[in-house]
Amino acid sequence: MENRRGRLKWWRLRSLQARQTTAAGIGLIAFLALAGFALDRAFAETALSNMRQRLKSYAMAYADSIEFARDGSLYTPELGPDPRFHRPGSGLYAEVELPNDVHWLSLSAEGPVLPKADAMLKPAAESFEGPLSMIQIDGSQEQVFRYGIGLVWSERGPIAEFPYTIYIMEDAQTLDAQIRVFRAALWVYLGSAGVILLLLQTLILQWSLRPLRRVINELTKVQHGEAARMSQQHPRELEPLTENINAFIESERAGMERQRNTLADLAHSLKTPLAVLRSQLDNEVDQTTMCKELDIQLRKMNDLVSYQLMRAASSGHKLFSAPIPIEGTAEEIVRGLEKVYAAKGVLCEFEIAPEAKFHGEAGDLQELLGNLLENAFKWAHHRVLLTATPGPLSSNRRAGLLLAVDDDGPGIAPDDVTRVLQRGVRGDERVQGHGIGLSIVQDLIRDYRGELNVTYSEELGGARFEVRLPSVL
Repeated sequence: MENRRGRLKWWRLRSLQARQTTAAGIGLIAFLALAGFALDRAFAETALSNMRQRLKSYAMAYADSIEFARDGSLYTPELGPDPRFHRPGSGLYAEVELPNDVHWLSLSAEGPVLPKADAMLKPAAESFEGPLSMIQIDGSQEQVFRYGIGLVWSERGPIAEFPYTIYIMEDAQTLDAQIRVFRAALWVYLGSAGVILLLLQTLILQWSLRPLRRVINELTKVQHGEAARMSQQHPRELEPLTENINAFIESERAGMERQRNTLADLAHSLKTPLAVLRSQLDNEVDQTTMCKELDIQLRKMNDLVSYQLMRAASSGHKLFSAPIPIEGTAEEIVRGLEKVYAAKGVLCEFEIAPEAKFHGEAGDLQELLGNLLENAFKWAHHRVLLTATPGPLSSNRRAGLLLAVDDDGPGIAPDDVTRVLQRGVRGDERVQGHGIGLSIVQDLIRDYRGELNVTYSEELGGARFEVRLPSVL
């Protein structure tokens, strides 16, 4: 089992550089092997074609120089087209086939037993054969290539014309030697080129992976506290990765900051009720008064704890959550509000695009819509309008969201918008509430990197709370 796991780990190659180097090496070796095979075959065919043309030129040279007597006897020149034709066993042989099984051989063919031709060639016909077996004087066998061409002798006389065939043969070792020399040089050059290309590929790979190493180094610095976040100077392909990492870092730090703030706010808020109880104990008040004060302060502390827990719960959100439809959540909230404000008879209308989605936690959407709609129901006379449309879509991102809640209430003056959005401030002290709903909305929108605009409602004449959530990765 351990050996199998070791093999699996080797094949998986967890290092990207090792994977790329292995893949590049295999691809390079395969390419060089195919290129070497193709070049080798091309050279062999070219060398064979050159031999054929060379042997043909020898045959045509003999055809131009030999003559026939009137009785059909053959006269050959003292020197052939190549001195090797006059050197026995030189590896280059000439043969002239005549009618009636008569043939002529060059001096180089004395001794070896040349391969016998099956028949004379027709006039103007050519042949190229090989390798053919040839027996040397010592009995050893060698191979030759043979070129033949059929010709016709024509002249006035007793013999007007007759056909003959010229064969030129060359030792196959000449071609083999050329191919061996070429192959040796080819694989030396291809091997050298392969080593150079592999080194170059390694350098290119290291240069290509340098941005990833920079990301790792920056992330290490963030982990060690030497840097606050990832930098923005990365290739386009890595930008989504670094943006996500930065989003996680910011989300984690924001969560920790919220926890510290919540605990600090809770501790600060509980100091006063505890101080009141301590003063009552120090003053040794009667038991009835102490019980009443204890009940008041305990309820106050319970409200403070509930408020801080609600604030902490509504502030956090998950990144990259599945999209949530708007309409179902809105309908559930409106049904509850219609019961609470049944005496006012407020009518809530929806204009929700089917493609409008909220990318976040369901609790955050519930809190966001709940506070906005409750505020609208609280101030509206008769009508509330909820609008939801998808925001602009950018490349490699999910669409944002535009939420708007309009009412036909008294509206909010532009100068009062900042004050109303402050925590614990109510638009009208005569209206029941705690003044924290809109601040929770602001905290949620801030967590989702959105923005909240409070303006005049052109359609209903009251206030318009418009929430814009940006597109997310």
